[in-house]
Amino acid sequence: MTTDIKKYSLVIDIGKTHIKLHLLNEILDSVFSKQMKNVVDQNGEYPSINTDAIWQWLVIGIKEAANLHKISAISITTHGATAALINRNSSVNDGLVLPILDYEYQGINAELPEYTALRPEYSETFSPDLPAGLNLGRQLYWLKKQFGDEFAKVTDILMYPQYWAWRLTGKRVSEITSLGCHTDLWSIKNNDYSSLVDKLECRHMFPELVPASFDLGQILPELREELSLSEDCHVFTGIHDSSASFLRYRLTLQDDPFTVISTGTWTILMATQVKLENLDASKDMLANIDATGQPVACARFMGGREFEAVCEQAGSSLDEQFDETDLQRVIDDQIFALPDFSGGSGPFGSYEGCFVGPVTDISGIALASIYCALMIDFQLDMLEAKGYIFIEGAFLKNPLLCAVLNQLRNDQSVYLSMDDTGTVQGAAYLTTWGEVECDINKSASETINLISLAFYRDMWRKFII
Repeated sequence: MTTDIKKYSLVIDIGKTHIKLHLLNEILDSVFSKQMKNVVDQNGEYPSINTDAIWQWLVIGIKEAANLHKISAISITTHGATAALINRNSSVNDGLVLPILDYEYQGINAELPEYTALRPEYSETFSPDLPAGLNLGRQLYWLKKQFGDEFAKVTDILMYPQYWAWRLTGKRVSEITSLGCHTDLWSIKNNDYSSLVDKLECRHMFPELVPASFDLGQILPELREELSLSEDCHVFTGIHDSSASFLRYRLTLQDDPFTVISTGTWTILMATQVKLENLDASKDMLANIDATGQPVACARFMGGREFEAVCEQAGSSLDEQFDETDLQRVIDDQIFALPDFSGGSGPFGSYEGCFVGPVTDISGIALASIYCALMIDFQLDMLEAKGYIFIEGAFLKNPLLCAVLNQLRNDQSVYLSMDDTGTVQGAAYLTTWGEVECDINKSASETINLISLAFYRDMWRKFII
């Protein structure tokens, strides 16, 4: 084991598409990273998360990081809409009573009418009725109905970051950013578990609610040697990934109005100083709860997935080169991509994606870039978002997309995060709560001057509204 006396934090980042490990130094710069693709297990009664593969990969990766530098803290961030049903007394290492359901599984929609009757009112949870298992409550209802004998053995329901924290420490806790993220399980109105939790008779299965920055203590003794970790390595509660991205901005900007646009498989807009009454359940708008316990108005669509779908259907590869001329040609030729290309999410989830005009003679990736910029612009208007706009994540690799949005938002300042590990840094702040001064490393978006872009936007909106 390394004799390095500096303190390093390890962040486990489990996204829907990729799983990453980042080792950060004392100023939260990444000094080691690795990733693997997150592949759904299609075997068994239903598609599920391959926890065995993830755990085996984590063990190898943590050992590799620990042999480079001494790890003093571990923080975990994961995608939402996911929970583990465990029996705390199980002799099986993973503790699972049932495999962790993949939230994209459409099979649970068979119970839609019954579940709809149980769901709390939107005004209570600010959680819209979402497809498949994106409402975690629907997953719990379906699992309890379909696998009643197994469900009866469940002692604890752990939100996804806290499941991995339990695997490492044996400590069972709940945390608000995952509980308050379109689950139907948390009442923002009452600041308590929702009426659905009592209807499902599972309130007692949720462990104590603690902050995302709560120190859970040491790694289990039997794991320390296997992972090459020391006794003074502590694990922290963990956080929902979008909330991790948002946290640095909340801590830095405090009461200033701003919107963070977290991009990846999902594009999620998180805006401060927006009235929750502005939210429209039919447009995939919702309220999350951030790590400080404050509700945050959100709008979302599957930006990464839709971008890929538009590219593919328009005959472009994701690495195809394009420039401002290609964007202008899309506008001049009045070629439009109209939602929805995600299979049911976002503000136009009930629509069928299509093109207006021939796409054979234009750049498909330019069309996809304009499409995603228009979707973000539309959602910013729906939110009535004010102040600064910050873009994080995958779309930073597409500066022209960001420049199109910058031109569309000519009354707001659009900035690009210079931290390509924003989610990871947000999770790392949990291990140094109040000790490290927060900062946002940003740059102004490129400017672009596309002719008739505003007119093109107005036409696009007329097609869809």
